Amino acid sequence: MSIKYQISKWIVWIGLTATTIMLSACQPNEDQQNMSEALAGKVVVYTSRQPHLIEPLFKRFTEETGVMVEFTSANEAALIERLVAEGEQTPADVFITVDAGNLWFAAERGLFQAIESESLTNDVPTALRDANNEWFGLSIRARTMVYHPDRVDVSQLSTYENLASPEWQGRLCLRTSRKVYNQSLVAMLIEHHGEERAQEIVEGWVSNLATDPFSSDTQLIKAVEAGQCDVGVVNTYYLGRLINETPNYPVALFWANQESTGVHVNVSGGGVTRYAPRPEMGQRLLEWLASEGAQAEFALRNLEFPVNPRVESSGIVATWGPFEADNTPLVVAGQRQAQAVQLMDRAGYR
Repeated sequence: MSIKYQISKWIVWIGLTATTIMLSACQPNEDQQNMSEALAGKVVVYTSRQPHLIEPLFKRFTEETGVMVEFTSANEAALIERLVAEGEQTPADVFITVDAGNLWFAAERGLFQAIESESLTNDVPTALRDANNEWFGLSIRARTMVYHPDRVDVSQLSTYENLASPEWQGRLCLRTSRKVYNQSLVAMLIEHHGEERAQEIVEGWVSNLATDPFSSDTQLIKAVEAGQCDVGVVNTYYLGRLINETPNYPVALFWANQESTGVHVNVSGGGVTRYAPRPEMGQRLLEWLASEGAQAEFALRNLEFPVNPRVESSGIVATWGPFEADNTPLVVAGQRQAQAVQLMDRAGYR
């Protein structure tokens, strides 16, 4: 064999080896691909919050961190079922929704993973997060009473329980029992009073209704304005929206149960999904949303209250003054949700 031929063989072998190495570099294995995605500077969010409430915050997060946020906004039940169906193939890193009942249900379906975050445990009070750190509250919504000052003396108002007394017969308005907000409120009544007493209270509410329950809190408040009823129970931000439109709106707010259990509060919140492709990015987003820098805007956009105790309320919300909130862990609202729905059905609350 000639030296020239031998050298040619070596040249071909070297070329093929180099090509193989280059192809291997261009076709990363699964671990390399996952690592690449984790460093890609992107986080994917599924959320039931309205885009106009959450998108500006995502844009701020991107401006401050360089991490892009892709999000899908839809009904919470649809998103939960989507996460179940996608399983390990989900693109979602974070699920954000409203009401502890929904968050608890998602956790029960195995859709979150527990995360260790010193900043989240410092920024989110214990009662407003999951005991296993699978989800965290991001804003507080209070569900309390509204009334018409011309027809109700404020001294008549006191507690949710008192709305079942005969003095409110034909004067009370409620939202439908099908809404998770009322289910969580009744779940807390069960926690505080036991099932028998809670049913008596709900039956009293039903007996005092001025009209069939409404499909929205806004409709309820407008019914109070119009004289269809005198008092009702709503999330405060619905009244705030109407006041934004009409500064002298003739319906007032009353903080319930200030001498007993405190006002019923709930949260919007979120967690890192169980099969998040980028869990570190998901945790980073949640930490940012709960931080002092983001909390004021997060709460103000929907006229809610900051979950971070170091951040003060602002705007219309601040004018309503301080209140004592029920500090029962919100996980109870989820644990007793089914019990509450059955109780409301027995009481004739539709």
